[in-house]
Amino acid sequence: MVKLGVIIPAAGQGKRMGASINKQFLSLQGRPILTHTLSLFERSEAVAEIVIVSSKKDRERIGELVCTEGFQKVSAIVLGGEERQESVFAGVKALSPLIKRVAVHDGARPLLTCLELNRFFTEAAKFRAAIMAIPVKDTIKRVDARGEVIETPPRETLRAIQTPQVFERSLLEEAHRKAREVGYLTTDDAALIEWLGHPVQTLMGSLENIKITTPEDLDLAEMILAKRKA
Repeated sequence: MVKLGVIIPAAGQGKRMGASINKQFLSLQGRPILTHTLSLFERSEAVAEIVIVSSKKDRERIGELVCTEGFQKVSAIVLGGEERQESVFAGVKALSPLIKRVAVHDGARPLLTCLELNRFFTEAAKFRAAIMAIPVKDTIKRVDARGEVIETPPRETLRAIQTPQVFERSLLEEAHRKAREVGYLTTDDAALIEWLGHPVQTLMGSLENIKITTPEDLDLAEMILAKRKA
């Protein structure tokens, strides 16, 4: 398997968490959320290099965390931009020129297991762009600005998208460059590839691979990890 470079966006403010600090530093089973996430990729044999994207105010603290935990694969901590898209592009540009494939993973998704991660990386190696996804359970309705229903898409055609998302580096860089040129903005890296006109393959994710966004998410994450230890 071609070795991967991993981008971890960790510059978000996490306003919905309602905490006074970056949610990446909140405690999960006695360790910062970001520590759990980084540990997963540090242990993966498929990963050669990790770049963390940070805000200016958190950069020093993240550096201390990396040093304290002894993460050997973290090659850089770079400053993010105003939007997530800018942050990811900054991370990609900081990777070693030797890295040909890139995985992007939310810093606040700390619950993937090594088995799930490595299975995904193996399957994703067959595609230029591949993303984790799970079928949606609920009926989804598309509405207009007034909240009036426009349509009800067939549930079997819908997926809830997760990270990691894996891309051929040259393809991801091309998408970012062209999007910047015309001012196209999205919160999802795979959407850039779709916009460029290239196929994106969905691969099975995990119901436990939640993104910690609210206090309720953090409570759920605690329960998931406690269950695994039981």
